[in-house]
Amino acid sequence: QVRLVESGGRLVQAGDSLRLSCVASGRSISSYVMGWFRQAPGKEREFVAGIAWGADGRRYADSVKGRFTISRDNSANTVYLEMNGLKPEDTARYFCAAKIGTSDWGAWGQGTQVTVSS
Repeated sequence: QVRLVESGGRLVQAGDSLRLSCVASGRSISSYVMGWFRQAPGKEREFVAGIAWGADGRRYADSVKGRFTISRDNSANTVYLEMNGLKPEDTARYFCAAKIGTSDWGAWGQGTQVTVSS
C-alpha cells in the first residue's frame, strides 16, 4: 500500500505562486497514475490535475488550466503541483491521490491547506 504525505500549503496573496509536494512511501509510484484534488469548505472534492506514470499524459481541470502544472519525479517518489496566479477561489485543502491504470483512486494523503487572500 502506498502512503502519501502532502506539504507546501500556506496562506498567500492573490497572484502569488506556490508549489505543493506529495511524497510517497511504501511503494514506488513509478507505475501509478498520480493526481491532485481539492476540497473547499462546504463543497465536494474536485479533481485538479493528473499525471500518467510516464509523465506524458497530463490532465487539468478547466479552472486551473494554464495556471497549474503537475509533475512527477519517480526517482524521488514525489509528485508536485506548481500553482501560479493564485486566486481566492483556489482556497481549499489539496489532496494527493494515486491509482493503478483506470481503477478508482485507491490511496489518499491527509491534505495540505492552501488559503489565498484577496
